[in-house]
Amino acid sequence: MIKYIIVDDETASHDIIKDYANNLSYLSFQKSCFNAFEAIEYLNNNLVELIFLDINMPKLSGLDFLKTLSNPPKIIITTAYKEYALEGYELNISDYLLKPFNFLRFVKAVNKVYDLSAVSSDSFQVKDSLKDAKIFIKDDKKHRQITLNNILFIEGYGNYVKIHMIDKMIVSHQTLSSFTNILPENQFMQVHKSFIISKDKIDLIEGNRISIREHNIPIGKVYKMNVNKMIK
Repeated sequence: MIKYIIVDDETASHDIIKDYANNLSYLSFQKSCFNAFEAIEYLNNNLVELIFLDINMPKLSGLDFLKTLSNPPKIIITTAYKEYALEGYELNISDYLLKPFNFLRFVKAVNKVYDLSAVSSDSFQVKDSLKDAKIFIKDDKKHRQITLNNILFIEGYGNYVKIHMIDKMIVSHQTLSSFTNILPENQFMQVHKSFIISKDKIDLIEGNRISIREHNIPIGKVYKMNVNKMIK
């Protein structure tokens, strides 16, 4: 599990982040801090792996707070001010989210932290938790929540995709590229300009074809090398 806190002076920001994070089973909420001094006091007595940090806060800004930490955890900046991005990255933050950010962008940022955390001693526990992670997809005029581990593969058709799952198929008004930004690379791989597959659902690789259940999925020339690396 990735333990996280939120440091932001706006209650609405806390609510949005917690609501998004509740959909990711590998995130564990610890505390809401409404200024930097609350966060400093909490961190003096507790360990966390991730901070969602606002910049524009009273008395002590988020970036000045970050400079006070001798051994900071992973940091995802959440702010309405894009002009501080360079300074943030110079302080070795993991990502920089501009408010208002959507759920897909949030997941992409958290996945960067997951990739970094996966090398730790409890990486196997984190990877197991990731399999239970869920995302929201557009389904007509609704947003449907699906579990990543139930996806077999995703097939792109212009501005639409077919999401082939273990028990059903869903058509979503999204582009295939929007999924490449949010799906964890250790679990999914693009093998063709029109296909992203779930690695652990592969039954057979033969020539330029991947078999997943009754489906035969082509391997594109530019993706062949990545497929070969996976099986070596």
